[in-house]
Amino acid sequence: MSEKIAGVTIPDSPIAAEATSLVRETTTPLLFHHSRRVFLFGSLQARALGIAPDPELLYIAALFHDTGLVPPCRSDAQRFELDGADQARAFLRSHGFSEADADLVWTAIALHTTPEVPYKMAPEIAATTAGVETDVLGMRLDNLSQEELDAVTAAHPRPDFKREILQAFKEGFEHRPDTTFGTVNADVLEHFVPGYRHIDFVEVIKNSSWPE
Repeated sequence: MSEKIAGVTIPDSPIAAEATSLVRETTTPLLFHHSRRVFLFGSLQARALGIAPDPELLYIAALFHDTGLVPPCRSDAQRFELDGADQARAFLRSHGFSEADADLVWTAIALHTTPEVPYKMAPEIAATTAGVETDVLGMRLDNLSQEELDAVTAAHPRPDFKREILQAFKEGFEHRPDTTFGTVNADVLEHFVPGYRHIDFVEVIKNSSWPE
C-alpha cells in the first residue's frame, strides 16, 4: 500500500524506491529528511498554485536536489546545484527515461536556488523550488494548514534544522567559493567563513578588460 503523508502519496514505483535507497545511503539523515519534505511541501504548494507536476519526476528532483553538497556527488569546480542535477539526469537516463524528462529534472534541480524564475517554468520545476523555499526559508507557509505542516514534520522531523542546513551548505561549497558568484550561496560563506568576501559584480564590470 502506498505511503501517504499530509494527503500526498509518496511515489512507490521501482525507480522511486531505488532513488529513496540511494539518497538515504549516500547523503545524511539531515539531507534525506529535508529532501522528502521538499517533495511533500512542493506537492502541497503545487496544489495551492493550481499546477500539477508529475509526482515521480518531482520526487526524483526533490531527492537529488542537495546531493551535490556531499560525496560522492560533490565536485570541486561547479555549483553544487549542478552536481545534483547531473546526478539526477544520469540516474534517469540509466533507467530508460526520456531525454526530455531527464532534462526537466535537471533544470528543476539546477534552478532550485534561483528566485522567481522557476515559477514561470514547468510544474515540476516550480514545485521543486516551492518545496525548497517552504522548508528552508519558510516561504508561503500560510498556503498550508497546520495539520499538513504537523503531518509532514512528524514524518520527517526538522530539529535544529536552521543551524544544521546552514552548516551543510558551508561544508558543501566552502572548498569551491568561486562557484557561489552571483548566487545566494555566497551569503552562507560570507557569514561562516572568516575572511571570505563575495565576488562583487560591480567590481567585475569595472575591472574587466574593456577600456570603458
